[in-house]
Order: sequence, then C-alpha cells, then structure tokens
Amino acid sequence: MSLHLSRDLEKLHREILIHAGRVESLLSRAVQALCDRRHELVREILLEDDVVDRNEVHLEEECLKLLALHQPVAGDLRRITTILKINVDLERIADLGCNIAERAESLYSFPFFPMPDELPSMAENARQMLQFALDAFVKSDTKRAFEVMKKELTVDEQNRRIISELIELIQDDPSLTEAAFLVFSAARHIEQIADLAENIAEEVIYMIDGEIIRHKYCAPSKN
Repeated sequence: MSLHLSRDLEKLHREILIHAGRVESLLSRAVQALCDRRHELVREILLEDDVVDRNEVHLEEECLKLLALHQPVAGDLRRITTILKINVDLERIADLGCNIAERAESLYSFPFFPMPDELPSMAENARQMLQFALDAFVKSDTKRAFEVMKKELTVDEQNRRIISELIELIQDDPSLTEAAFLVFSAARHIEQIADLAENIAEEVIYMIDGEIIRHKYCAPSKN
C-alpha cells in the first residue's frame, strides 16, 4: 500500500466512524421519543438527519475519489467498497429513525394508548445490533459480526409478538386502530433497522474474509 493511499484510508475510516456515531445518536433519540413519549426530540432528530444526508454524499464522493486515484486492489479495495455500502446503510437507518420520531410525534395525540411492553426491548436490540456491527467493523471482528445475525432472529420474533398484541387491541377496542397502526409502523421501522444492521455485519465479513455471505442461508435446498 502506498503512503498516500494509507493516509487517505485512515482519514476515510475516521470520517465513517464519526458519521456512524451521529447515526447511532439519532437512532437512540428516536427510540427515546417513541418509548418515552418525548415528542420534543422530533425536531432536533429531523435537523440531525440533514447533517447525515450531507455527510453521506461527502463520504460517497471520497470513496469514489480513492477508487479513481489509487486503483486499490485486494483488501484495500474491499475496505473502500465496504465503507461505500455501510455509508448507504447508515443513511437509510437515519431515515428510518426519522420515521420513528414522526410516529412518536403523532402518538402524542393518544396519551393513553398502551404501548406494547416488548417494544422498548425490541428497539434496544436493534440499536445493539447496529452497535455490534460497527464494533465488528472497527475491530475487524467476524465473531462480533455473526452475533449481529443471531440477534436479528430475536428482533423478528419480537416484532411478530408486537403485531399480534396490536391486533388483539384493535379487536377488543376498534377506537384504538389509528394509534395501533402508528405503533405497528414504528415497529416495522425498527425491524428494518435491524435488517440494515445485519447488512452491515455481512459487509464487514466480506471486508475481512472476502466472502459474500448475503443470501447464503436463503438458498432453496436441493433434493
């Protein structure tokens, strides 16, 4: 690796970590707005998303610049392409965090709606998945990345139970339908965040081992 490429990669690495920290903070506040009914956080979350959007464009430009200037190969090429993909996933997570915050703001009109007990735990699990995936990236730790995938199964199961609980609430009291759909939408966004955290973990494994594991466990079995 040339000295110039090494220097530029270190700079890119620092910038993606700062970007990731901003997205983690946005997500934490969105979950707080939803689960603690703190609708006053919504505006600052939306303003922070504007910063995330600008950073996402900047990081993409920096990655493309490195590819064009240095024409990296092997591990360096995998690292840059991984950062490109993680950058996109982080921006999508921030958008979903904004969606959750907007649902929280709408739910302010339903102060007595009973939030599903499992929703905070589901949100925390999704947040931890993102944290673990980013830890795996920082430490080049495939074991940590695989932990993310295991945790995704828990989030999926929690989402199914929350949906069942919301359906029962609507059946018992149809007047709760609008609020229930807002919570359903928020839970769906949390599940999507977990999916994106899993994507990041898969991208980290590719960066480290050069193995694409995406869809590996979804292929139909052969008779």
